[in-house]
Amino acid sequence: MLDIENAVDSSVTEDEFEEIIMGLIINSGQARSVAYGALKKAKEGDFDGARKLMEQSREALNEAHKIQTRLIGDDQGVGKTKVSLVLVHAQDHLMTSMLARELVTELIELHEKIK
Repeated sequence: MLDIENAVDSSVTEDEFEEIIMGLIINSGQARSVAYGALKKAKEGDFDGARKLMEQSREALNEAHKIQTRLIGDDQGVGKTKVSLVLVHAQDHLMTSMLARELVTELIELHEKIK
């Protein structure tokens, strides 16, 4: 896997940049998917399992957020980063995953209170 700490700068190739963006998509999707798995566990009454999955979801989201932060930092607010439909799609994945995690957290808490 590409080293995100050193990869996003003006010398990054098109293929490397796509790999960075795919890391954003993959980690975001993983965070969302695992969060919904946690919700399923909570519905079944397995709150310890739900908490473990939510921790995994948080870790995946943190990885995605690191990538996003690096992209934003390297852009420096002046449009250095090439914006493509795939990058917009990756950002969309990240934002919906963050929202999904917030909502799933609330739903898990509600299921726990009901039990």
